Amino acid sequence: MFSLFPSSGPALTMLAGLGLFGAALSAQGQPSAPNPPTGMQRPAAPMPLLQPWSGPHGGVPPFDQVNVADFKPALEAGMAESMAEINAIANNPAAPTFDNTIAALERSGSTLDRVETVYGIWGTSLNDAKVAAVQAEMAPKLAAFSDQITQNAALFKRIEAVYNSMAAQKLTPEQQRLTEVRYKAFVRAGAKLDAPAKARLSAINQELAGLFNKFSQNVLADEADQTLVLKTEQDLSGLPASLRDGAKAAADTRKVDAAGVITNTRSSIDPFLTYSDQRPLREKAWRMFTNRGDNGGSHDNNALITQILQLRAERARLLGYPTHAHLRLDNTMAKTPEAAMQLMEQVWTPAVARVHEEVADMLALAKKEGAPADFKIEPWDYAYYAEKVRKERYDLDQNEVKQYLQLDKMREGMFWVAGELFGFSFVPVTDVPVFHPDVRVWQVNDKATGKQVGLWYFDPYARPGKKSGAWMNAYRRQERLDGKEVTTIVSNNSNFVKGKPGEPVLISWTDATTLFHEFGHALHGLSSNVTYGGLSGTSVVRDYVEFPSQVLENWLATPEVLNRFALHYQTGKPIPQVLVDRINKASTFNEGFATTEFLASALVDMKLHLAGDQKIDPDKFERETLAQLGMPSELVMRHRTPQFNHVFSSDGYSAGYYSYLWSVVLAADAYSAFTEAGGPYDPAVAARLRQHVFTVGNTVDPAAGYRAFRGRDPKIEALMQQRGFPMTGAAAAATPAAPAVSTEKPAKTTKVKTKVKASRRK
Repeated sequence: MFSLFPSSGPALTMLAGLGLFGAALSAQGQPSAPNPPTGMQRPAAPMPLLQPWSGPHGGVPPFDQVNVADFKPALEAGMAESMAEINAIANNPAAPTFDNTIAALERSGSTLDRVETVYGIWGTSLNDAKVAAVQAEMAPKLAAFSDQITQNAALFKRIEAVYNSMAAQKLTPEQQRLTEVRYKAFVRAGAKLDAPAKARLSAINQELAGLFNKFSQNVLADEADQTLVLKTEQDLSGLPASLRDGAKAAADTRKVDAAGVITNTRSSIDPFLTYSDQRPLREKAWRMFTNRGDNGGSHDNNALITQILQLRAERARLLGYPTHAHLRLDNTMAKTPEAAMQLMEQVWTPAVARVHEEVADMLALAKKEGAPADFKIEPWDYAYYAEKVRKERYDLDQNEVKQYLQLDKMREGMFWVAGELFGFSFVPVTDVPVFHPDVRVWQVNDKATGKQVGLWYFDPYARPGKKSGAWMNAYRRQERLDGKEVTTIVSNNSNFVKGKPGEPVLISWTDATTLFHEFGHALHGLSSNVTYGGLSGTSVVRDYVEFPSQVLENWLATPEVLNRFALHYQTGKPIPQVLVDRINKASTFNEGFATTEFLASALVDMKLHLAGDQKIDPDKFERETLAQLGMPSELVMRHRTPQFNHVFSSDGYSAGYYSYLWSVVLAADAYSAFTEAGGPYDPAVAARLRQHVFTVGNTVDPAAGYRAFRGRDPKIEALMQQRGFPMTGAAAAATPAAPAVSTEKPAKTTKVKTKVKASRRK
């Protein structure tokens, strides 16, 4: 997942989408207030958060000078300054031009951008009661501030004038693209509404901001407060040594006198469900994890979801769309919910059919091991028996594979791939402050010229107060505005479990794939080569942004990476070819589960937002929708509704979770270009990928960019082949080249056909 700060709610989503400041913050006041809101003046005393970033590498965030108490006044001061800049643009007596309007917006808000960057990091990676209190207060103000800009009539009039005169002003293609993006974003944000509608829209956005923040805080609380305590050595039965060490370390950190502790995050729960021999404990762990946000009491999210859906439906109607889904997909490659549903439905049927086959294999093995005749595979059994089937059928033990996947070596492998495909080199630096001792930093250079292209921060480990999952952030955007070269600063953030001090952290194949996936986002940012920051890096439409990250996953499985970096943590020997062959042979194993759990979440997300203004009971809607879809009882959604942060902690992926599948179709098809040529490191194909996908940001239409790279529209065949699904009937007929999905479909292929699970891993 690329940069997404749930704590910042719709203001971040809105302004990041507009590219006005690369971030969003807060303020109260009327939508078109001519002056900065009162009480939001720059503090008299110097505040580190408000100062331009100083030091090496073009300046770096002052993480060593952050005081949580400074967030509110710094945000307010940054907003006051930004609003003054916006008003100066809106009230400029000169005729509107690209430079004094569109480019001027790009120049505005730099102080606010810097403050929000640090604020967002604390919200996602160092959250505690003090940070949460600031978020609760500022979230509605953030939304109001966003509306003050997008609903400023004088400002929009100038943007519209530039938009309508692009040909006469002889703008460059990039300037035309930026103008079009800005204009359409303002329209979607309500710029053309009348005054009463604007006021209501702003009220909705502010209320949503508070609900988003409360939703994410509730999930974070359940993740932080709930644990599974393993009291005895017997409770550790079946767990590999690395997981035992991690559980013991978690117990020590939490000062719990026990054999181990399993925390309520996916990085702890998934391996426990895979290896634990204790079925009752597996059930407890599964229920703890799947019921986050759904336990009643003060942290229950069901009522919040109902309110969020109602407000989104009302907002969509105000803006002239039949549903929130239609509003959200208007600015995507899919364009319509119907196109997204078409893709999901054609993959759903073969995925569910594969689940039934997988369950039958598990039942046969369980009974072979002595299970009673009426034994049923439950959701807390799926990963456990799947691993047993994998080992029996393919002689493939994931724990054996894990011994060759050291976190640091996999990181070195990513760097090597970046060098081969992108011409980057990575040099560790210690001359910059970090926000936590676990964080490390590398300078990224162009190998050919030696020129610095950016910094890469890596925050790999789970800890209390850090949201679960994995993501990429951009702390600073690449741009060349007014001829000034600004290099980017990006980060990758994960939740790996620490083991014993001084010993290498071993990760699963799926975790290694996730690592490459998120690094793909980072490379998207680092490769950016545009003039205007609002179009740089990952500033692309939702169902295209995951494409560069999905496609990079393929290089993990290449022999060049495995032979150099998949080294046994004790012997240092590379992973044997016989084991690689087994991985390859099992490439489509368990793909029914992987695809179905993802699609269940994506379909429920879309159907929730196609329901319009119905008053939704989330638990009931989830149950009934899954029953109508024919969801197998042996598994659940990847993200159940009450913990679906993608969808309910911001507008980010709302009615847009499908985008992972859309992007993976693109990625599968794109990787086929390499396999059809000289292989995964073919220099000509890599050059086209850089030129037309990774460097251009949002300066070109993504469909046109993909065609320029591939020479045609994408096709779905590569994805279906990669997952081992048959291309028959509707699936064979409805490919991404079909009119409804045409130039904008997704895909994915792999040379060593290891499963690509980013589409269900998020």
